[in-house]
Amino acid sequence: MTNRYINPYTDFGFKRLFGEEANKNLLIDFLNSLLPEEHQIKTLEFLNTEQFGRIVTERKAIFDIYCEAENGERFIVEMQQADQRWFKDRALFSVTFPIRHQALRGRDWKYELQAIYFIGVLDFRYDEEEERQKFLRDVMLKDQDGDVFYNKLRFIFLQMPLFTKTESELGTRRDKWCYFLKNLIDFDQIPAIFREPVFEQAFATAEVAKMNQEELNIYEENLMVYWTNHAVMDYKEEKGFDSCLIAETTGLSVDEIERLK
Repeated sequence: MTNRYINPYTDFGFKRLFGEEANKNLLIDFLNSLLPEEHQIKTLEFLNTEQFGRIVTERKAIFDIYCEAENGERFIVEMQQADQRWFKDRALFSVTFPIRHQALRGRDWKYELQAIYFIGVLDFRYDEEEERQKFLRDVMLKDQDGDVFYNKLRFIFLQMPLFTKTESELGTRRDKWCYFLKNLIDFDQIPAIFREPVFEQAFATAEVAKMNQEELNIYEENLMVYWTNHAVMDYKEEKGFDSCLIAETTGLSVDEIERLK
């Protein structure tokens, strides 16, 4: 393994950067670069990432990162490696859990909800039509005239393949975080533009050499899944073959390919 820093698009890499107690300040800084002024975070608490329905027959949801700010606002933060057929439906399904969990028992609850954000860092383009592709999608409920109907349920999607800014073009905090995530695995040293405490901490956290053997084993397994995932998707896009033909070519089972899809 020759890369100095982890691949943040892997499950292990993303959670190591943003999902550990010692790195809460990294997550806060990253989220604040995406959030409007009225929803800036000062402190947050990690919540259980495995969410269950109210009855045993309901499907559960597992988030990459799930956290709550000091004012009760909740954030689901996900790294998505590959497109799914019902990607938007899945995002909407996910936010039903923090919505329902805010319901108070008894007659005194007046249905007031705290804001809920779904933040999706996507290693793919979900906008199929090239003329409509946008790196950042900030989605709220709006009426037929485009006026905001409800501002406390929000989806922010970052289509990382569409982020093409160079180091000299970085103008905002959000730009710096996106440039960091997209290029981290290719850095062999910290660029001058990242010489500040938060990003120096992020680089230190991302160093492969600082992992113990157990962490390294998990990370390498994650890398294999990531590489396989992209190889399958690239091959399918290039050849247009179905899952059975991909299975014959890659040696994976049809079930494994369907899960990756």
